[in-house]
Amino acid sequence: MTLTKKLGAEFIGTFWLVLGGCGSAVLSATFPDVGIGLLGVSLAFGLTVLTMAFAIGHISGCHLNPAVSFGLWSGGRFPTAELGPYIVAQVAGGVTGAAILYVIASGQTGFDVTAGFASNGYGEHSPGGYSLTAALVTEIVMTFMFLVIILGATDKRAPAGLAPIAIGLGLTLIHLISIPVTNTSVNPARSTGVAIFQGDWALSQLWLFWVAPIIGAILAGIVYRWFETEEKT
Repeated sequence: MTLTKKLGAEFIGTFWLVLGGCGSAVLSATFPDVGIGLLGVSLAFGLTVLTMAFAIGHISGCHLNPAVSFGLWSGGRFPTAELGPYIVAQVAGGVTGAAILYVIASGQTGFDVTAGFASNGYGEHSPGGYSLTAALVTEIVMTFMFLVIILGATDKRAPAGLAPIAIGLGLTLIHLISIPVTNTSVNPARSTGVAIFQGDWALSQLWLFWVAPIIGAILAGIVYRWFETEEKT
C-alpha cells in the first residue's frame, strides 16, 4: 500500500471520528426529549473507531490519532519515516471534520461556538470543574490504557479479527470514565479540530491535549514491548 493511500485513509478516518464523535456531543447530547447524554456520546466515539477499523484498518492501520501513531512507534510497530505524514493527515482530517460539523451546527438559530463546541478543557472549562493536575493524569492514564488495548488486541498472539471490537469498546469505556474530567481527548487531532473553531480558551489549553496523550501513548508502547519480549530458557 502506498503512503499516499495510507494518508488518505487516515484523513477520512479521523474526519469520521471528529464528525461522528464530536457531532454526537454538539448535535445530539442534549437534544430535547431524546438527548443521547454521556452514554450516547461515549458510544458514538467508540463506534467511529470500530467502523473505521473494519473499513480502513487493512489500508493504514486505522490510527486516527497522533497519540496512537506515537504509541505504535514506541512499541516498535510503526516506522519513524511515516510518523510525521500520518500526524499531518490526522490533524487535517480532524479539522475538516470539525469544519463540516460547524457548518451543520451553525444552521440552528442560537448556536454559539464559544460555548464549547465539544472542546477539551480543564479548570473552569472541565465539564466537572476538575483541575489541571487531574486532567493531566486522566489524559496520560486513559491514553496509556487505550494503547495497551490497541497493542494487545493487534498482537499476533491475540484472537484474529476481533481487534476493532476491543478497541472500539475500549474507547467507549474511556469516554464513560473521563468525559466529566476533560470532555475526553486521548487524541490530539480530535482536540485540535474543534479547538480551532472554538477559538478562545480551547486553543490556550490545547497544549495539554497534545502533551498528555503522547506521553501516555509512548509509555504504553515501551511497556508493551516488555510483554512481547521472549523469556530465555
